[in-house]
Amino acid sequence: MSSNEQEKEIKKEYAGYKRKVVELAGEIHDIVEDTIWTDYERLLTLSESVQVAMKDVVDFKAKHDFLK
Repeated sequence: MSSNEQEKEIKKEYAGYKRKVVELAGEIHDIVEDTIWTDYERLLTLSESVQVAMKDVVDFKAKHDFLK
């Protein structure tokens, strides 16, 4: 596999990590916008999940200098 192909695969994997954070943030947004009165108890768990997912993003990015 060429270095260009490897970079492409790494960027794809990075995008997956970032997508997970965005999806979790979207769930939080939906609760705040629509169902805060019934689903507020999910916010703590979702917040913790965002922290874990963000750590994965930051750690992955730190291993690959070319990622923005």
